[in-house]
Amino acid sequence: QVQLVESGGGLVQAGGSLRLSCTAAGIDFSTHSMAWFRQAPGEQRKFFATIPSSGGGIPNYAESVKRRFTISRDNAKRTVYLQMNNLRPEDTGFYYCNADMAWGQGTQVAISS
Repeated sequence: QVQLVESGGGLVQAGGSLRLSCTAAGIDFSTHSMAWFRQAPGEQRKFFATIPSSGGGIPNYAESVKRRFTISRDNAKRTVYLQMNNLRPEDTGFYYCNADMAWGQGTQVAISS
């Protein structure tokens, strides 16, 4: 059974930074692409960043987060990271990690203006 655990959310002011982590268990981590989704209040969950499995290509981002967010992975730690810089109020929401059709419980990010 795949288990994903996100952490690192919090409340920050606009322009600030946060680093989210998602640690996986129950999968062969290095062979899976990993993705981050965001669900804003009252909206559907939306994709915004993915990183392929090792050697599988380059990360891909939604336009709204390009040049502000960076996704990375540490296969030895079975963890994918999301470095978020220059945060905006519209980045507020629950952030979810996704792999192999499984979801974590989410971590909440709130950006104050």
